[in-house]
Amino acid sequence: MDDRAAHAARVLAAYQAVRRLPSVIATVLADGEPAWTGSAGEPVDPQTQFRIGSITKTMTGVLVMRCRDEGLLDLDDPLGRFVPESGYRTATLRELLSHTSGMQSEPVGPWWERTPGTDFATLNAANDGSGGVLPPGTAYHYSNLGFALLGEVVARVRCSSWDDVLVHGLLRPLGLERTTRMPEAPFARGRSVHHLRGTLTAEPAHDTGAMAPAGQLWSTVGDLARFARFLRDGDEQVLAVSSLREMQRPVTDEYGLATMIAGQLVGHLGSMPGFQACALIDAASGDGLVALTDATTGFDGIELARRVLGDRTPGPVEPWRPSVDVPAWAEELLGAWYWGNSAYEARWHNGRLELHDVARHRLAEQFGRREDGAVIGLAGYHRGETLHLRRHEDGTLGHLVCATFVYTRSPYDPSAPIPGGLLP
Repeated sequence: MDDRAAHAARVLAAYQAVRRLPSVIATVLADGEPAWTGSAGEPVDPQTQFRIGSITKTMTGVLVMRCRDEGLLDLDDPLGRFVPESGYRTATLRELLSHTSGMQSEPVGPWWERTPGTDFATLNAANDGSGGVLPPGTAYHYSNLGFALLGEVVARVRCSSWDDVLVHGLLRPLGLERTTRMPEAPFARGRSVHHLRGTLTAEPAHDTGAMAPAGQLWSTVGDLARFARFLRDGDEQVLAVSSLREMQRPVTDEYGLATMIAGQLVGHLGSMPGFQACALIDAASGDGLVALTDATTGFDGIELARRVLGDRTPGPVEPWRPSVDVPAWAEELLGAWYWGNSAYEARWHNGRLELHDVARHRLAEQFGRREDGAVIGLAGYHRGETLHLRRHEDGTLGHLVCATFVYTRSPYDPSAPIPGGLLP
């Protein structure tokens, strides 16, 4: 084993132990080619499929760009040109691809990742355009709903289904034979880790219906390594390298067009209940990492890639200022909260309410209070979204809901709604 492989093996083993991942498998890329594949935790075969979540979005983005290159659409076209019945018809395709449309992060209804999906007509009727949280074109706000709409655009301009366009336009030409809509054996069963007990809870895996273009797919490290190489080199059967570079140019600090950007690394992270994933590559050097794990939280693909590839450049740090007092609205929110089994800690910090992801040892969300009393996300995934406080009949605080995410004072609290329920 050469030095790079030995370093990758050590990093992965330590990461699995500290982050309590049931299993994790990774492939390191050097000049676009697999240089090492290894796993930690429970043994995992490289042919084992895992859910790849939002890495699906980059594939959907590639399909949109190919339609653009063939003259079927323009990125500055409004959604309404293709989906006139949408309540978000004025959003442009470019805004949807870059998460700058201002629409809400999640579709209306129970958390879509843990419940059976619907057809597009039902999804569209439930999301009438009233859920926007930011002015269009002003800021990055991640939206799963936006990519469901993009998938529908691809289907309509191709007069086919998103699935068929994906298979014939991307998966088959790139040789991604183990990337499928639904799992094909061997495949991993997704789990979440109880933060205090360290026990495992099985997570459901449904077909997400019309939300599929945002995060449905299952894949392997081998297929994702080929996909990462494609993100660097392109393929004339699928998309020219010039269009890929266009996708990889920053629109905001952290995102291009269906592409996450982290320094020199481009690609995407993914998560679904019970699974997390990354497919990242340096488009200049071809060095990169793909990794898959069967855990709901605890995994940060960008952090792991930087450790494996040797980039330890620290990010900017805001100095801490001691609190003078804590406002009453924030006081009752302080302390431990759980999203499913995963632990978060609410703190008052530098004049904001912060929600820290305990498993990842990082800040996840920041909230502030408007003059009308609404608690609004200031930064993080919930930026612009409203944090709703749900109380018991006696007025005491029960649980929190933000963009279909339910936070409780104990893991999977049965007194609060559990989207999708629990498996026996």
